[in-house]
Amino acid sequence: MRTDDFNFDLNEELIAQFPIENRDQSRLLVMGKESGKIEHKYFYNIIDYLNKGDVLVLNDTRVLPARLFGNRPGKDEKIEVLLLKKTLDNSWECLVKPGKKMKIDTIVEFGKGLLKGRVMDIKEDGSRIVKFIYDGIFEEILDKLGTMPLPPYIKEKLKDKERYQTVYSKHNGSAAAPTAGLHFTKDLLLKIKEKGIKVAYITLHVGLGTFRPVKVDDVEEHIMHSEYYNIPDESSKIINKAIEEKSKIVAVGTTSIRTLETVAKEHGKITATSGWTDIFIYPGFKFKVVDSLITNFHLPKSTLMMLVSAFSTKENIMNAYKLAIKEKYRFFSFGDAMLINKEENI
Repeated sequence: MRTDDFNFDLNEELIAQFPIENRDQSRLLVMGKESGKIEHKYFYNIIDYLNKGDVLVLNDTRVLPARLFGNRPGKDEKIEVLLLKKTLDNSWECLVKPGKKMKIDTIVEFGKGLLKGRVMDIKEDGSRIVKFIYDGIFEEILDKLGTMPLPPYIKEKLKDKERYQTVYSKHNGSAAAPTAGLHFTKDLLLKIKEKGIKVAYITLHVGLGTFRPVKVDDVEEHIMHSEYYNIPDESSKIINKAIEEKSKIVAVGTTSIRTLETVAKEHGKITATSGWTDIFIYPGFKFKVVDSLITNFHLPKSTLMMLVSAFSTKENIMNAYKLAIKEKYRFFSFGDAMLINKEENI
């Protein structure tokens, strides 16, 4: 299987540079998982595809304002440090620019010394382990000094940090948003619950590796990044009950589907657990839990394109993307949404 099989051409004008004003009024392309049949809707129509007893699985991770700009003491320069994941107390794996200035034992100051970081190690991939030194609460300092780690294809500055958070975000730890969830409003979630649809919250802290293009020619040679996940007891019970009753499990985002399928693969069922996953889902993967998937439109040649192709078929996905481009859907993090729907009667 070749990485180029998941490539497509996209006009830059279709890359969404800012979130739509009303979250649930983004467009929604609905595609039959098996048939490939397509409908054009708006995101608030999602409720029409959910039935009483179905379970909506939401990733409640919260994005850290993880991009910091600082300098070495006494130097007139700009050093960028992007927090990826916590390793030990006060230490984080980070991406840094420029790397040549960030050797082991280098000190960087942020906010005129309010926060300091020391490079403790350099990993094989060039990332750094940075130990942070500060007084007070790290999250509060980060909120004051840091900016949202928007993907490089977004050139516009985000006016409101909360627009890169889901309305149900709770647990700090992500370097990027679980973007499929950005379309939900509190009012829409209330209507969904009032219809008798269950909501189960899981957590997967999103790493930037999710969005990187695959650089190897052969898909199976790609090495996935690792991300932390947690499924609480209440959510595992809700999901397992729905499975027993043959109700539909609808994953919101590729992060939710990766969490559920990881746990099902390792434990044979959904159970209350936490850990790290580097699951790589591409065509040929056998799904054990998820029936339908709500997702955004993804980068060409990315692991996410491979995942959605595995969930339906590569032909269905490529046809849907071709139509989405023709109909001028908005792509990527702040773009429109897609529902890959399990059809009831096919």
